[in-house]
Amino acid sequence: MPSEKTRRVSEKRRARNKSVVSATRTVVKKAREAIESGSVEEAEQAVRAALAVQDKAASKGIMHANAAARSNSRLSRHLNALKAQKPAS
Repeated sequence: MPSEKTRRVSEKRRARNKSVVSATRTVVKKAREAIESGSVEEAEQAVRAALAVQDKAASKGIMHANAAARSNSRLSRHLNALKAQKPAS
């Protein structure tokens, strides 16, 4: 059994990590929805925000670095496909 202090610290970290993971998922979901909507400008802003949040979560160790890189790559790939379909006028 962990000590009382270890338990308290673990609870604090779990709560903090949970909020970061939740925020990350929300931002990524908004980026995917923006890409699906077809608006290039809106999608660019949403993807840029998602990349930043995921990189920060990876740097804190909340998200595995390779998982963040993979997700960033996929979002960027979808954004580039959208840009190719609808060139900026």
